[in-house]
Amino acid sequence: MSSSEIRKKFLDYFAAHGHAVVPSSSLLPDDPSVLLTTAGMQQFKPYYTGEADPMVSPHPALKGVPLGKKNATSIQKCFRTSDIDEVGDDTHLTFFEMMGNFSFGGYFKKEAIKYVYEFIAKEMGLRVEYVTIFQGNESIPRDFESAEIWRLLNPAIEVREAGMEDNFWGPTGSRGPCGPTTEIYIKNAKGESVEIWNVVFNEYLCAGSREDLMSGFGDHTLEKLEVLGVDTGMGLERLTMTVQQKATIFDTDLFAPLMDMLPERLDTRKKRIIADHCRGTAFLLSDGVRPSNKEAGYVLRRLMRRVMVYEYIYRQANPFDTLSVLEKVTSMYQQFYPELDWNVIYEETIKEKEKFEKSVARGLRELEKTTVIGTEAAFRLYETFGLPYEIIKELGGIKAEQLNRQDFDVRFKKHQEISRAGQEAKFGGHGLILDTGELRARDEEELKKVTRLHTATHLLQAGLRKVLGDSIHQDGSDITVERLRFDFNFDRKLTDEEIKQVEGWVNEIVKRDVPMGFTNMPFEKAKASGALYSNKEKYPAVVKVYSAQDHATGEVFTKELCGGPHVTHTGEVGVFKITKQEAVSAGVRRIRAIVEG
Repeated sequence: MSSSEIRKKFLDYFAAHGHAVVPSSSLLPDDPSVLLTTAGMQQFKPYYTGEADPMVSPHPALKGVPLGKKNATSIQKCFRTSDIDEVGDDTHLTFFEMMGNFSFGGYFKKEAIKYVYEFIAKEMGLRVEYVTIFQGNESIPRDFESAEIWRLLNPAIEVREAGMEDNFWGPTGSRGPCGPTTEIYIKNAKGESVEIWNVVFNEYLCAGSREDLMSGFGDHTLEKLEVLGVDTGMGLERLTMTVQQKATIFDTDLFAPLMDMLPERLDTRKKRIIADHCRGTAFLLSDGVRPSNKEAGYVLRRLMRRVMVYEYIYRQANPFDTLSVLEKVTSMYQQFYPELDWNVIYEETIKEKEKFEKSVARGLRELEKTTVIGTEAAFRLYETFGLPYEIIKELGGIKAEQLNRQDFDVRFKKHQEISRAGQEAKFGGHGLILDTGELRARDEEELKKVTRLHTATHLLQAGLRKVLGDSIHQDGSDITVERLRFDFNFDRKLTDEEIKQVEGWVNEIVKRDVPMGFTNMPFEKAKASGALYSNKEKYPAVVKVYSAQDHATGEVFTKELCGGPHVTHTGEVGVFKITKQEAVSAGVRRIRAIVEG
């Protein structure tokens, strides 16, 4: 059975059992507490917490149409930065596909376990070796119910118990749903028992992250959810390896065509790194990430530069072409992920290769002069000459044997105001005088800047609607002291003229310096008044409606439901400038902009 057939079989099975089939969301998540999408449940998080209703709330991946059901299934693009340095062994990946089924009050343990067992045993023809359940602790009881369900389904299946670390799942990032899990193990081609599927029963709302759970918590950090939920995850790569009876995931049809393109004399570990990193690169670029020195862009640059290091080092004895591998990734995956954009992948890779080659030429002579390359020496080579860590490590040889990625990243973080992994809050993680989730500020100076950018976001949406039409609506927003990021529904790239018109309209309203104020009114009345609002938000009964209005003429330029803060007059915003536009996912665009002055 091919990986394409497995994908189809999975989605068809759950569609036949009353699940809405939902496309993958972007690798760039709406949740500002995480850097990249790491799990299939992230796009459904508002349904678990009660912030959105799956029956009526529009879903971005369905182009604004509600799920219309309390159950969903998807195959989600995921990326985990924690495994970058482990790639090259038999199991670790950065980019992977997570197959999942989800329920938001539609069903719970009995049905969830039954679906899992039927799909594995009957649809895939695999034998369940054993399962695990949560053994309980002083705060949460043992999961007796799941144990009994498994026993009734098949008395021959062994049920084992495990603790918090293995069988209690917490949220990715900050506050979110959590609960006990049951995990399913089967034997692979080597005869080893491997976890194939994890089924989470969301019974609680956790005030912290998964890391908080692991470090211990009291009852006060858990609240019982009003609506019980199911969140499952199964890696396509691991399932395909088992179904195809391959020794490793790299032997499956998800990787073999890429591995076969690489020189035979190149060692297996490097081949796996190239194949994995090219997959991740293609998907990150197509979802709007661009190589840079911070956040997701830094992760992407690490992937791209590592592959380019190998291409550079082995260009004589074992040559390969990064672009050819990326093109193969695109052709292999584009049928299921039509958002893969070869033009973008090609253009951005060419740009990065040019930068990379310049950095190599400048830094190699200095590297040769350096007798011992520790963390400080490596960082100096990076900072002064742009020489990437990967090539310092590879070409430094015995001189760099004590150099490791972890120490280098610690040193790099000291150089950055913003953590590349998104583990801390965007503005230092402490001492915040403002923290709304979308906006954070440490001091009065930062508060002024994010306030100007926040108001500019309102004007930007109004300007987009003015130029592109009233069907435009917000699909996400994030603001730092440096820039604003605004996502909106639109199915093509804006022309240079359209960008110019939007900028011009916003700056005209800024120039007119009209008052910006708010009115409190009932939510339903606010909607009826024509005020814009987000379908992703859950609003209180009484809301603030912010407007920019010329009281002399009565003309209203922007009117939105919002909690603030905002400038008092549009002239305070400053000169508005769009710095970049990019694709987020099918039908969703992203604009980044700054304000100056």
